[in-house]
Amino acid sequence: MSGQTTHTPGMGAEHERRVVVVGYDGIELLDVASVTSCLDLANRLGATPAYDVRFATLSGGAVRCDSGLELHAQVALQDVPSGVHTLVVSGGLGHTAAAADLGLVGQVQRLARNSSRVASVCTGATVLAAAGLLDGRRATTHWNYADEFATAYPAVRVDPAPIFVQDNHVWTSGGVTAALDLALAFVEADHGAERARWVAMGLVTYLQRPGNQAQMSIFVRARRPEHDVVRRVLDHVTAHPDADLSTARLAAVAGVSERHLTRLMVEHAGQTPARMARHARLEAAATALVTTDRPISSIAKATGFRSGETLRQAFNAWFGISPTHYRTVHRRR
Repeated sequence: MSGQTTHTPGMGAEHERRVVVVGYDGIELLDVASVTSCLDLANRLGATPAYDVRFATLSGGAVRCDSGLELHAQVALQDVPSGVHTLVVSGGLGHTAAAADLGLVGQVQRLARNSSRVASVCTGATVLAAAGLLDGRRATTHWNYADEFATAYPAVRVDPAPIFVQDNHVWTSGGVTAALDLALAFVEADHGAERARWVAMGLVTYLQRPGNQAQMSIFVRARRPEHDVVRRVLDHVTAHPDADLSTARLAAVAGVSERHLTRLMVEHAGQTPARMARHARLEAAATALVTTDRPISSIAKATGFRSGETLRQAFNAWFGISPTHYRTVHRRR
């Protein structure tokens, strides 16, 4: 995206899907490149209609990325005609200032009115929220900014966990490289799963992760807690997912009262004993789904769920997808 252009009238031919990626000072370069590179490769692999992707800023001039690099716009936002297919607002450390820029927010509002798809990457959700486009909707953003985002925009139903969220025609993604998953989801929605698979292969990345997979992946464990009692309980739960993991039983294993164990778990592990046990069981089930061919009923029994249906319900509630879908997607990686 080097080389500024002033040509805007007639942007995009009739047979192309017009995509506008919005930038501002303080954007994250990966937020932009993950989307644009993915859609460009889809074009090179024969996507029809093709994507006509333009990078736009309020002034039409260059913006400075978080990394210090400059990115030159191809068009000024005010010169973009309405009726774009996909409007994407990038994230970055400058998102708060961008959301306070009435000119930028106004142009986003204008273009969103007639866009088939409106999206944000990472903290770009702040700009969509400032434009009122997320009111009453479920949305996500970078997990590290979720609390701040929820406080600033109480009308938005903020969910910090998923990689991306689709609420009707409005899409929001988690942090940074989640933009690639979002763009691959666009390709799949527009051109089918097989086209998205080839784009993912060309980018040498995973086939896009399910949108409701957690940003903080269940396979990336947090640092082990320093408290001896909490570590002992976590080790027991991990080693015995099929055992009695009630708070009473875990308190007996730890040699403390239920109330004291709950306090220690919340303080040192950030969750109650019951929630931690459910998470550990689901993690064990997820691992078994990907690494074995065992039927779901057998995995359910081995990980402490009463039946395959109980596991399905818990899996859907936690991850937003079924165990079968999870196994299929992760087996294709």
